[in-house]
Amino acid sequence: MTLLLAGDIGGTKTILRLAETSDSAGLHTIYQESYLSADFPDLVPIVQQFLAEANTPIPEKACFAIAGPIVKNTAKLTNLIWFLDTERLQQELGIPHISLINDFAAIGYGILGLQKQDLLTLQVGKSQPEAPIAIIGAGTGLGQGFLIKQGSHYQVFPSEGGHADFAPRNEIEFQLLKYLLGKHDIQRISVERVVSGMGIVAIYQFLRDRKFAAESPDIAQIVRTWEQEAGQEEKSVDPGAAIGKAALEGSDRLSEQTLQLFIEAYGAEAGNLALKLLPYGGLYIAGGIAPKILPLIQNSGFLLNFTQKGRMRRLLEEIPVYIILNQQVGLIGAVLCAARL
Repeated sequence: MTLLLAGDIGGTKTILRLAETSDSAGLHTIYQESYLSADFPDLVPIVQQFLAEANTPIPEKACFAIAGPIVKNTAKLTNLIWFLDTERLQQELGIPHISLINDFAAIGYGILGLQKQDLLTLQVGKSQPEAPIAIIGAGTGLGQGFLIKQGSHYQVFPSEGGHADFAPRNEIEFQLLKYLLGKHDIQRISVERVVSGMGIVAIYQFLRDRKFAAESPDIAQIVRTWEQEAGQEEKSVDPGAAIGKAALEGSDRLSEQTLQLFIEAYGAEAGNLALKLLPYGGLYIAGGIAPKILPLIQNSGFLLNFTQKGRMRRLLEEIPVYIILNQQVGLIGAVLCAARL
């Protein structure tokens, strides 16, 4: 038996999982706990407390998924003062083998450990087991990545595709692009500014300011409170969630229009990624937004805009498309990555 430690390390919370693996029994979770990251000065005391609570020996291997870039086995979290270095972590924790990976790369590994119930099939397609796998996920930002099979294993490759240019395709999207350029006084708009949690709010503001529909008093108050708190690290409201909820309930026309435009842009960008990779192994939709608006994703224009690529439409109709329902996919990936160290 080999003892493994995995972590999903974010600016808000840190989730740790202890697992054991063997050739006969596979992977088995022993203990899991979540901690508020800001309550600790560093990752080391969290892990020490976790291992004391679990009352187990020191793990042989560990992998931590980090919300931020990994540079030469080091990472600095975006919303914390933590600076993580694998060599220091190994010394202070006494764990012989430690790896730091990007949180979206962890999702890539996690896909390989998902069960049928962890996925919702959006498009059946025609799966090809040896073909690439693509991942796209809208949440706080827009993550993109892919997997390539190499022998009996997959190699995971993160990317910064979310920072590619937003490509408007119709009059309202051209108006949105012009609005965002003027609002932020910048020279270009990334697709992440549209297809993400902040993108939902940006689309709402655009439609509101262009008077596409009247605001509901409740949503208007939430959005204005959020606008007044601009620049503050912690916000008292979550307008993206409120807009999504109102759209799901059909209680606010402006929120419904916002989500329609968001989902169409999301589907189009997923199609752009699919054109570049031809992921007949599947295109997986990750991130926290899609599971929360499932009926809208299924019944709005996501797949239409995903496949609406002219002469390439037939190719995209054959790509399997899945929505990841299990929000601990990154933690699953960190466990699998630790097992491979």
